[in-house]
Amino acid sequence: MLARKTRHLACLLGMGLLVCAISPASACTSFILQGNDGGRVYGRTMEWGQPLNSEALLIQRGTSLVGAGPSGETGTGLAWTSRYAVVGLNAVGVDDIVVDGMNERGLAGGLLYFAGYAQFQEVPDGQQDRSIASWQLLTYVLSNFESIAEVKQALPSILVNGSVLKAFGGPVPIHMTLHDSSGQSLSVEYINGELNMLDNPTGVYTNNPPLPYHLAAAGNYANLSANPPAVMRINGLTLPPASSGVGLQGLPGDFLSTSRFIRALIFSHNAPTDLSSAQQVGTAFHLLGQFDLPLGSIVLPPGGAFGGGSSKPSYEITEWTVVADQKNGTYSIKTFENPDLRQMRFADLPLSGGEIKVMPLTQQQSITELR
Repeated sequence: MLARKTRHLACLLGMGLLVCAISPASACTSFILQGNDGGRVYGRTMEWGQPLNSEALLIQRGTSLVGAGPSGETGTGLAWTSRYAVVGLNAVGVDDIVVDGMNERGLAGGLLYFAGYAQFQEVPDGQQDRSIASWQLLTYVLSNFESIAEVKQALPSILVNGSVLKAFGGPVPIHMTLHDSSGQSLSVEYINGELNMLDNPTGVYTNNPPLPYHLAAAGNYANLSANPPAVMRINGLTLPPASSGVGLQGLPGDFLSTSRFIRALIFSHNAPTDLSSAQQVGTAFHLLGQFDLPLGSIVLPPGGAFGGGSSKPSYEITEWTVVADQKNGTYSIKTFENPDLRQMRFADLPLSGGEIKVMPLTQQQSITELR
């Protein structure tokens, strides 16, 4: 058994290096911070090469939701009614899904791009009614469950297909990160048509390759620390560092998903722990700024997977960043066009009613004039 696991990990390592070498970047990054009040804060970025036109959503308790079967048509798959209210962000004009969000019981998470690895389940004839499409996975989970334990028990009983989402222009290859209010984190990946659920004590998640690769590679950076190393002394000569920050010399600074995983791991691990969950919302946004993609940092050639078939090159940018305070029930949003904070608070929202409320993110930036 051990030899089999070792071979499997070696295969993942090799595949990871190959995909990193040949695939365009999709630079989503996420992590968890701890509050000194027992709460947790989840933050993530969303990067893409063309506008996703995301809007904020509230899915109320009692909302009827219908899955898409292998044909991709809504209504041909599993039907369910939302047990919990959900807030989050949608994408590409699809108003009944969230690609990132949190429910009223504090379960939070997101879908991150997983091209090259994501391969979903085959749906046998006659079992379409227990199937949902990949892009509906997070919506299904957040509207039904409050804990990682419940997710682990329930997901094997449904089928997740890789059907085409017309608004997206093809299948949606994703994997999913989840975090509950008890402190548990879970990775959900569909590889070779099989469901893979793996506990993720780091709370960190990016894109390709699968999570086991990221965890195996993280040990190579065990020497990194926010604290300075001991001063070097040779034959009575003291050789101090040229500046502060020497403890993180060697921290990868590029935008590869493997490098972002290490940065997010180091930053979140070294973040202050003497702050409340509400205060950690601000900490999370500052850390997320380390992963912000400005115009010109990643150029996408025309016709590529992330260029969307445009006739000219485009730029991959950080479309939005979000932070979910799982203890206080707030979901905060910043967008590329407007860095002002916009927030949904469960305590102030109509959580029952069986409807979906769509809230645009087209507000203009507010500028305070100093005189």
